[in-house]
Amino acid sequence: MKVVILAGGFGTRISEESQFKPKPMIELGGKPIMWHIMKLYSFYGYNDFVICAGYKQHVIKEWFADYFLHNSDVTFDFTSGRNEMTIHAQHCEPWRVTVVDTGLNTMTGGRIKRVRPYIGDETFMMTYGDAVCDVNIQRLVTFHRTHGKIATLTAVKLAQQKGILDIDENNSVRAFREKNTADSAPINAGFMVLEPQIFDYLKDDTTVFEREPLEALARASQLKSFIFNGFWQCMDTKRELDMLEKLYNGGKAPWKVW
Repeated sequence: MKVVILAGGFGTRISEESQFKPKPMIELGGKPIMWHIMKLYSFYGYNDFVICAGYKQHVIKEWFADYFLHNSDVTFDFTSGRNEMTIHAQHCEPWRVTVVDTGLNTMTGGRIKRVRPYIGDETFMMTYGDAVCDVNIQRLVTFHRTHGKIATLTAVKLAQQKGILDIDENNSVRAFREKNTADSAPINAGFMVLEPQIFDYLKDDTTVFEREPLEALARASQLKSFIFNGFWQCMDTKRELDMLEKLYNGGKAPWKVW
């Protein structure tokens, strides 16, 4: 089963880093956050990736072009007047990575539609290239196969940062407590499983996947949620990047299941 990763956006909310590279290529622990996402899927045996690139897509292609070389023991021999290279050992994951330029201004649904030739008429997975998670991918896939619907998304509740105020009719604060996950509505965390019928819901480059397609699927009772209570965190801002970096460097990264 192929894994589609959306990696074409501008990442304007983290422009300190994204002005130089696509957001999924911003490094976390010395590797792009997209590498961390791919490692999760690979841990569960899914190694065939289709990357929906766009903004600064050449950075993604060049990184993967160099990845094998950078993770190999190699001899460069110039003694015969030629550049002869011998690979002695390599330490790469068994990945097959297709990087597709899906356009600079294409919306999320349009990007998925553009990679259909690389997916074919088969079930596939899709997620965003800017969030890490420790969801059990195999359980997600099993759940999807049991209900027979077109789409499954992973739903997660996040603890909010603001406190809860209990205010009476006289505007007096009667109680205060910190918010927790019970106060939050579930959000779409990505990590989806999709049937090929999803392409019937994708019109063109202007299609925002999270709007018309998902709303239409919900109305048709073709969208299921896989409720997940573990760790999920997006990397929209520098503060969130710093938090993830601290977890990873401190050996406390929940998404590092490999």
